[in-house]
Amino acid sequence: MNLADFDFSALIDTVLAWSPKIIGGILFLIIGFWIVGIISRVLRKSLTKSGIDADLVPFLSSLVSVLLKVMVVISAAGVIGIEITAFAALIAGAGLAIGAAMSGTLSHFAAGVMVLIFKPYRVGDLVDIQGVVGTVSEIQVFNTVINSLDNKKVIIPNGIATSGIMTNLTANGKLRVDLNVAMPYEEDFDKVKGIIAGALAKVKNTLPDEPTIEIEKFDENNALLAVRPYATDANYWDVYFNSYREIKKAFGEAGIDVAYPTRKIKNI
Repeated sequence: MNLADFDFSALIDTVLAWSPKIIGGILFLIIGFWIVGIISRVLRKSLTKSGIDADLVPFLSSLVSVLLKVMVVISAAGVIGIEITAFAALIAGAGLAIGAAMSGTLSHFAAGVMVLIFKPYRVGDLVDIQGVVGTVSEIQVFNTVINSLDNKKVIIPNGIATSGIMTNLTANGKLRVDLNVAMPYEEDFDKVKGIIAGALAKVKNTLPDEPTIEIEKFDENNALLAVRPYATDANYWDVYFNSYREIKKAFGEAGIDVAYPTRKIKNI
């Protein structure tokens, strides 16, 4: 085809004819998504104030957001001039391909629904999911959002979150705090046990459950004691560190010196 034969005037007319519709469609998308964002935020606040289950709030708000955005896209297509029936027929014709491509996404949606129904974990629970330990902040349509202990926002697809072992550290209402304390062999165990129990009694936020204080094993220099107080998941680390602090202080006041490995160097 010779470039000189090309009808530029027809091309310009076509561009001029379609430009307002395309620009209108783009503006419709931008404004539509902006309005959807406002609606989603208002809906989230309204659901929160209504007292609805905290697990459902992010799930329902994100679900409504997705549906509204789909409606905006379809409406924008109508503004541009694409027939809605043709648009729907196009989606239907590509249904198998879309379904295959979204099979993983749909499985994440189904897994999210199962989480909301059976509640292996809830918003606010301390969990260990796929090796990530942290607090569940949101259960969305496709993902579970966790704030990890090292202050990272971890997003786990629901299908992956539910495909392995899930440990809910909050479910039983309390956690055992595992401590190990060295006791010199020359010390009386019952005496040391009483000192440790007294030290634990001074630690704030420990639960009233009787702590376990028993001999766990022996090493070359000391008897190693298993010390097991209880705490809630919110106070776990406070109890952990403060218990060691109080036990160290109590040992010092009682004159108990823990033995450390020593090495004798012979003079040659």
